[in-house]
Amino acid sequence: MVEPSPQSPNYLIPPFSPPPPPPPLPLEPPPPPPSPTPTRPNQFLSLISKRPTLRVTSEFDSDSRIFFHKVSCKLFDNLAKLKLSFVNNSKREISEPQLALTSKHLSIHYDPEEQNALLKTSFDVGPMLHFKAAHDVKAQQGEVAMIAKLADPSYAVEVSSPVPYAGWPKATIRFPMGEVTLEEREEEEVPRTLSINGIVKGPLLNGVCAAHYTDEELKLRYSFKDGAMSFIPSISLPSNAVSFAFKRRFSPSDKLSYWYNLDSNYWSAVYKHTYDKDFKFKAGYDSEVRLGWASLWVGDENGKAKTAPLKMKVQFMLQVPQDDIKSSTLMFRVKKRWDIL
Repeated sequence: MVEPSPQSPNYLIPPFSPPPPPPPLPLEPPPPPPSPTPTRPNQFLSLISKRPTLRVTSEFDSDSRIFFHKVSCKLFDNLAKLKLSFVNNSKREISEPQLALTSKHLSIHYDPEEQNALLKTSFDVGPMLHFKAAHDVKAQQGEVAMIAKLADPSYAVEVSSPVPYAGWPKATIRFPMGEVTLEEREEEEVPRTLSINGIVKGPLLNGVCAAHYTDEELKLRYSFKDGAMSFIPSISLPSNAVSFAFKRRFSPSDKLSYWYNLDSNYWSAVYKHTYDKDFKFKAGYDSEVRLGWASLWVGDENGKAKTAPLKMKVQFMLQVPQDDIKSSTLMFRVKKRWDIL
């Protein structure tokens, strides 16, 4: 008996093999713990808890022999400023106290002796409108004004009126070459009239010419200035008063100024020498009062005490009358600031 032969494999069909198992899914990381809710500090408490900076400024004038004191501090992270000022004479008597609280949009000035307060406020009504007002509590009078700015910031219109209302409001028109004011004027035994005041200026012959009209008087002024010299003639109409000023700078630290009035023949001259920003010497003579004088400044003459060395400004002045030289006087003024806190 012949046994059957085993079946030969078919190489055209690959042998079947089960697919490999899929890789295990990666484990998802656990969710992060919830972050604690940020706690905002109470802004109001932080404002009132911040220690204000206290500044004290004292000024003494040897001519009047009085002290002028000013105490100020900024409150609520510089949102407001409180200021107290008073005068102290040689007898240590305090007079003329003034208390003021000022902020960006509101200011209150109180006079304890007069028991009166002056209130002022200003704020923007819109992108092109600005409102401001002032009120005297004791006099029950004030003023309100509205300022309108055009697309060009050099143009503006301001309309103001007294409170309580009395007559037409005052209007001021500002433009690049000056401004014009229209106002109703009331005088005794004269009916109300419309008053026009204004100033107009513009370039003329390498200089600047200005016309200033007020109280029915016109003043024409021409100013020519180059790097080292200035010449400024002026005339007033209808009085025909003519005067001129001449200024000459010899160096960055030396300057001479001269003024002469052709009507009265009065004249004055001033020489100024600047040693540094904080040291200045000036000397001059005035023929109208027949007085010669000399002055020495320690600290910027037009600056504040906080920018001067040691936060102190000192001025010495010697006055010599032409008719009585023996009565010459030496005066001084001292201004000092302290930052206490």
